[in-house]
Amino acid sequence: MPMNKKLKFFLLAVAALFCFVVFTYLVKKGVFNSFDFDTTVRLQNNISRRFDSILSLFSLIGDFQVISIFLIVALFLFRKIKAILILLFYIIVNFIELYAKYFIHHLPPPHFLLRTQEIVQFPQYYVQAVNSYPSGHSARTVFITVILVFLLQRAKKLSRNAKITFYFLLFTFDLIMLVSRIYLGEHWSTDVIGGAFLGFAFAIGSLIFI
Repeated sequence: MPMNKKLKFFLLAVAALFCFVVFTYLVKKGVFNSFDFDTTVRLQNNISRRFDSILSLFSLIGDFQVISIFLIVALFLFRKIKAILILLFYIIVNFIELYAKYFIHHLPPPHFLLRTQEIVQFPQYYVQAVNSYPSGHSARTVFITVILVFLLQRAKKLSRNAKITFYFLLFTFDLIMLVSRIYLGEHWSTDVIGGAFLGFAFAIGSLIFI
């Protein structure tokens, strides 16, 4: 990769990480508390309860075990020798998520807002934290999407139309995942936004080494 492109990725990653830090500080101060509650209520008022099962099942894709397999398979299919570095950044994202949840007092939505249906439940890969910021589902989803978009751009065997189709599917996937976490009452909107900043920052940073 050309040095100037690496520099752009580096600066973009730093900017995203800076946004995550500033946003985290504002969340910790409770600046967005009213916004969080209002957003959840509006989504739940405008999305039919018949989608609860579908969105609950869809959210399983964002679990650590499932999306980690997707990431490993994608890197294997694209034959990325330096995939270990991407996986290292991915692991760091999950450690930061866990660390933040233990040290940033930001309780999840109350139980009366919870709409998740326990269709299948994977064993937790770490002890459940009390707080909800940031959303691990959001961080992991955005991380793998950024990586896939980059790999698709460099895929010479795919046509332009095929790439555009895949980009659209990835964007739709992200949108459904992020909105579903709020609608189901698993996370506040700020949890999702913070997780997206975190996943984007480290995904862009990892691209420097591809």
